[in-house]
Parts: sequence; structure tokens; C-alpha cells
Amino acid sequence: MPPVSVQIVIFAVIAAFVLFQLYNVLGKKVGRQPEEDARAQPPVATPAQGEAGANRPNVLDAVTLASIAGLKARDPAFDPVRFLEGARQAHETIVRAYAAGDRDTLKPLLTAKVMASFDAGIAAREARGETQTVEFVHPARADLELATAEENRAIAKVRFLAELRHRTKAADPAAEEEVDERRVAEVWTFERTLGASDPNWVLARTEAAAA
Repeated sequence: MPPVSVQIVIFAVIAAFVLFQLYNVLGKKVGRQPEEDARAQPPVATPAQGEAGANRPNVLDAVTLASIAGLKARDPAFDPVRFLEGARQAHETIVRAYAAGDRDTLKPLLTAKVMASFDAGIAAREARGETQTVEFVHPARADLELATAEENRAIAKVRFLAELRHRTKAADPAAEEEVDERRVAEVWTFERTLGASDPNWVLARTEAAAA
């Protein structure tokens, strides 16, 4: 049997080895870290093919890559991260402008068909003498569901989930302001012409989606 001093040395070596192995496992960052999620939040931009934000993820997941394959084949420069930055900003701008009846802001962001539909809704509200404002309780969530190309058109579908607070005031000054708060889930379809000098996307369709 080795002397006690030798045993202590052996145990110390074993302990050091075990601690080293634990550090190799526990001391490394495994999976997605909170600070990475914070850095992955993109800045807001307009829905164009312009400069990208600096704080964006460098790796796309397989689902996103599959969803954009159709457009990437025709437009290799398409950047889904940059596109979503602009789509999120466009969504908020359009929702606010529609509530405010701001036709000048809406017109360049919508196709003629969607503009006609929105204009009819605004006109009906004006005929009733109502005014409306809208607030985003939380920033809307935007998920890219599809990006493809049909003939000379680039088409992208984005699913938005937003919590909105509408304030409606009737024409009667004595009437109380109505406040309506609700979650809204919609799929918006954006389009642009491939190869056009104007790289901006316009809203071509809206449809309800499951929350």
C-alpha cells in the first residue's frame, strides 16, 4: 500500500482531471444564449433591397431556407432577414395609416386593388363621422412563410401576430370613446417586379390566419 502522501497526490491528480472535464462540458455555451437572441433582433428598415442592419443572424434555419428557395432561384440577392425588417415596418405603417385615414401614406405601399378596398373602408368610416387611432400594445411578430417568383413577380407571404388597441370616436361629441383591444393574426402577401428599378415591395393581399 503506497504511503499517505502518495495517495493524496494521486487523489489530487484525479480531482484535477475530473474538474477539467467538467469545465470542458459546463464551461462552454451550449445552444442559443440569451445575449444571442438580443443581438438577433433586427433594426427597422423600409421594405426594400437597401442596406442591411448590422445586428442580424448569420445562419438561416432549414425551414426558412426551404420557404425562400423559389425566390432565391430567380433572385439570388434576396435577403429574408432584411426583407422582414422592412415588412414589419410596413405592417405598422399601413395599420396606423388605415386607422388614421391617411390615403397619401397608404397609396405607395399598396397595390391598386388593395388601395381601393382600404379606401372604401376609410370612406365608410368618414361617412359615419368616426375617427380612429390604433396602438401596438407590443411590437408585432413577423414570420416569413413563403418567398417565390411567378413570371416577373416576386411574391412573399408574411404571417403577422399583433396585439392592437383601437380607439374609435363617434361623430356625436357626447358619445364616449370606444376602446377595443384584441390580438390579430393575418397573412400579408407582398409583391414586387423582378428586375425593376424600384426595389420596394407593395401589399397585394391580406387574409386572416390562425392565432
